[in-house]
Amino acid sequence: MVKLALLVRLEAKPGKEGEVAKFLESALPLAQQETATPVWFALRLGPSTFGIFDAFANEADRKAHLAGPIAAALMANASALLAKPPQIEQVELLASKIAK
Repeated sequence: MVKLALLVRLEAKPGKEGEVAKFLESALPLAQQETATPVWFALRLGPSTFGIFDAFANEADRKAHLAGPIAAALMANASALLAKPPQIEQVELLASKIAK
């Protein structure tokens, strides 16, 4: 059962919106390889605002994800693609439904 999550807001630099969208789409195979990340979404919240929502069973899994390849790739590309640093919120899930 997922109990913890990350909500990450990303603001693309002007003219970099398409590159941010492609970057997030390209992260899906990495997310699929993370067995400790059962829930992962890449989001477009507005014309230049994007996000990532992912959920975990426990704090160890959340920390492992933050130290993993998706986070590393995001931070390596942040200065080129983003208008400001990613806003990473650690959240607690009160209820969830994940259908198979």
